[in-house]
Amino acid sequence: MKHLLSAGDLTHEDALRILDTAEELLGVAKRPIKKLPTLRGRTVVNLFFEDSTRTRISFEAAAKRLSADVINFSAKGSSASKGEGLKDTALTLQAMGADAVVVRHHHSGAPHRLAHAEWTKGAVINAGDGTHEHPTQALLDAFTMRRHLNDGVGDLAGKNITIVGDVLHSRVARSNALLLHTLGAHVTLVAPPTLLPVGVEHWPVETSYDLDASLEKADAVMMLRVQRERMNASFFPSAREYSRRYGLDTARMNRLPEHAIVMHPGPMNRGMEISADVADSGRSVIVEQVTNGVAVRMAVLYLLVGGSTEGDTE
Repeated sequence: MKHLLSAGDLTHEDALRILDTAEELLGVAKRPIKKLPTLRGRTVVNLFFEDSTRTRISFEAAAKRLSADVINFSAKGSSASKGEGLKDTALTLQAMGADAVVVRHHHSGAPHRLAHAEWTKGAVINAGDGTHEHPTQALLDAFTMRRHLNDGVGDLAGKNITIVGDVLHSRVARSNALLLHTLGAHVTLVAPPTLLPVGVEHWPVETSYDLDASLEKADAVMMLRVQRERMNASFFPSAREYSRRYGLDTARMNRLPEHAIVMHPGPMNRGMEISADVADSGRSVIVEQVTNGVAVRMAVLYLLVGGSTEGDTE
C-alpha cells in the first residue's frame, strides 16, 4: 500500500493491519511522554485547500507523536489562492522533501490526481475530497465500533450499522459504506429520498427512509451532519421537519439495543440531527472517536511512511 486514497482500495487484510496497529499505538496517548521515534527525520505535509480544523489537528498530532517534522500548508491566503494549481503546489512540496502529503481538497478526485500524476514521490493520504471520500474517518469509525462491539479484535462481521442523514453530501458515508462492507458489517443508509445520491443502489448497502424501523437491530448508529453549506436547493421542508423524522433524540435512542453505540463524525448540529442529551449520553462515543482518530492516523502514517526506513542510518 503506497497511498491511502479510498476506503475501497483497502483489502480485508489491509484494513485489519491498520486497525491492529492503531490498537497498539493507542497506548502512546496514555504515556507521560506521548512520543515515539518512529518517523524521526521524515516530513509530513498537511495540504489543506479546504478548512477542517479537526482533521488537520488530528493528522498533525499523529505525525508529531511519531516524531515526524510537520509542515502545515493552508491554501487560503497562499499562492494557491492566487492561482497556483495543485500541480505547482505539489512540485513545491516535493522540492521540500515531503515523505507524505495529507491532502484535503474541495474537488473530488484531487488526491488521486496528485498520487497518479506522480507530482510527489511521497505517500498521498486523502483527508477528504469534495463529496467523494474520507478514508481515515471511516477507519477511525470502524476502530471505535470494533473496540465497543468486538473487544478491539478481528473484523465487524455480522454487525448492523445504521448511517443516518445527509448521505448525498457526505464523504464519510461513502467511505464507511465501503470499509464496513469489507469488514463484513451490514450497512443501512437512512435518509430522505432527496439526500440519497444517484447510484446508491450500486453501493454495498441497504437504504431506508424510515429511521425508527432501522434502530431496533442496530449495533451502532451514526448520525451525519446536515451540510447546509453544500446545499443550494431545498432538500427538506424545514429544519424542524428534518429533526422530527431523522433526528436522534432520547426516545429514539431508547429503541436501540442495550449494547448499541451512538456516533457522529463531527462537527455536530446539536438539536438538528442529534439532540444535546443524546450527544452527551453514556451511549455516545463521539469524543472517543476524536481520540481514536489520532491513533488511527498514526497507524496510517507509520505503515505508509515508516515502512521505507529499512537500511536508514541513524
